[in-house]
Amino acid sequence: MPVIEHLWPLSSRRYMLAAVTTEPTSTDLFGPPETAETPEAKAARPLADRLRPKVLEEVVGQDHLLGPEGTLTRMLARGSLASLILWGPPGVGKTTIARLLAARSGLHFTQLSAVFSGVADLKRAFEEATRRRRTGQGTLLFVDEIHRFNRAQQDGFLPVVEDGTVILVGATTENPSFALNGALLSRCQVLVLRRLDDPALELLLERAETELGRPFPVNGEARQALRAMADGDGRYILNMAEQLAALPAGTKAMDPGALSELLAKRAALYDKDREEHYNLISALHKSLRGSDPDAALYWFARMLTGGEDPRYIARRLVRFAAEDIGMADPQALPQALAGWETYERLGSPEGELAIAQVVVYLGTAPKSNAVYAAYGAARAAAKATGSLMPPAHILNAPTKLMKQLGYGDGYAYDHGTEDAFSGQNYFPDGMNREAFYQPKDRGFEREIGKRLDYWAKLRAAKGG
Repeated sequence: MPVIEHLWPLSSRRYMLAAVTTEPTSTDLFGPPETAETPEAKAARPLADRLRPKVLEEVVGQDHLLGPEGTLTRMLARGSLASLILWGPPGVGKTTIARLLAARSGLHFTQLSAVFSGVADLKRAFEEATRRRRTGQGTLLFVDEIHRFNRAQQDGFLPVVEDGTVILVGATTENPSFALNGALLSRCQVLVLRRLDDPALELLLERAETELGRPFPVNGEARQALRAMADGDGRYILNMAEQLAALPAGTKAMDPGALSELLAKRAALYDKDREEHYNLISALHKSLRGSDPDAALYWFARMLTGGEDPRYIARRLVRFAAEDIGMADPQALPQALAGWETYERLGSPEGELAIAQVVVYLGTAPKSNAVYAAYGAARAAAKATGSLMPPAHILNAPTKLMKQLGYGDGYAYDHGTEDAFSGQNYFPDGMNREAFYQPKDRGFEREIGKRLDYWAKLRAAKGG
């Protein structure tokens, strides 16, 4: 066992790690000692496993965490490793980073999966970490898919994280704000891992070619298509590379068409009841609000490709027409409803074109949230003023008693007045007149604004 000196918890969230006098052996971290591997045994291992980084510096695509000024780099330089939540899409290195953090920090690596583990497994891991701590050996407990643990199970981590029994590193593909307890989040630092960009994926392909000793049989365009098919997933691109490596020697370089016939395209990350669903509808909504129909069409297509119900999108477009366009273009709402109705009549895929037309119409329409803002202001005023009665002159008087009480007395019939405008007060007695609706100076609302200004002058002249 390596000789390690620990300075035990100075706070409830982390402990300091002193210098490691000897490097941990593979026994400490990964089980039995490594033995010399025959070429045949090495070739039998999956390519993704053979290319797994052996040090943190080999991890690709996460320079914001592992670069010279990265968060984890600075943390390790200080000798202070906090409990972490690694949040990111599949295939970006969450498990690998956790293993290498344990090795770099001289900690025993223990791995659990929330899919297969229960309370008994957690209790056993905590007890073993407690025994190691008594002998001066710290533990990094890596929990994959940590969001799958229920609230009670997540609460079970709190005491061992607080007292430094374990350094917890949880991995999740779900937004920790929604998937994890606030108490657990407050004791961990959330680090976001990025999907691998094009240069990172290309570096993985180059490493794979070096490992295999030959280039892949693809031309430049097909190589670019291969990276696009991976969609930021390093494990996936290496699995596809392994299929290419299995082709006979001398295979002619493939173009994108031949490549797509050989390899199945990776399904886009999209789950209709998870965060990606809300991210994409937010992107669509904000692209429309920003009058960018091209970006809006892209997000619309992304949602459809991910399997979203077009009716959900149509419903959100109706909402957008009322909330973000309103009276700037009164036809926006009928257009959105017509697109929805057309889809209901035609179904997919023909009906989706009608929704696409609505996306373009809304994206190019003048924008105004004046009605939305006016409605909110009116609701606030209604709550503040309680149960004020309407002024008596605008109340109907169907009975003699009501007439005697002054209901309808003095009401001016607007159609019978000059300019068809009486200028009377329609707010409750004792309440000051409010101008909730403030039309914007664009689209149809520009004309509405002129009309309201004209009526305001008439009202002032009539003393209303």
